[in-house]
Amino acid sequence: MNPAPHIDPELRARAARIKLLLLDVDGVLTDGRLYFGNQGEEFKSFSTLDGQGIKALQKSGVKVGIITGRTSNLVARRASDLGISILVQGREDKWEALQEILQEHPFALDEIAFMGDDWPDLTVMTRAGLAFTVANAHFSVAARAHWQSRERGGEGAVRSACDLIMQAQGTFESILASYLAPEVNNT
Repeated sequence: MNPAPHIDPELRARAARIKLLLLDVDGVLTDGRLYFGNQGEEFKSFSTLDGQGIKALQKSGVKVGIITGRTSNLVARRASDLGISILVQGREDKWEALQEILQEHPFALDEIAFMGDDWPDLTVMTRAGLAFTVANAHFSVAARAHWQSRERGGEGAVRSACDLIMQAQGTFESILASYLAPEVNNT
């Protein structure tokens, strides 16, 4: 087995404590562009890499949730498809939304990671135990994140964050192994 890539010790310590990863949608789970049809329908594009990372992280025992300022049936469907039950939509005040989540899911702030890309995300990012952002985040958000992915929003950034948490918690290899074919002894 290959060892996990080097992770800064402070970042590793923060990631090792995470029990809940919260995600923004537009600009994090999507590329941030809003598409509307002539009949008012909305379109969003989600990365299958991010989806697989979310499923793997949940399989490792870390809960995943979504807090978004917009309201969309597409987001509810994507959350359902990924087994995400913590979903708060239509809330510009994400700190207030987090307070509601904590009523039902009482985690300490240092057990929470949040991935955002723009100013409305900072109310949670600057208080959470681990703040993630995407490669194309606003510069002022990137400056306040503990870690910035190499990938842009909607292009695998969430997957990288999920992988980092699993590597720090020592679950990455066992989750990966569950997808591998058993070794065959050809002697």
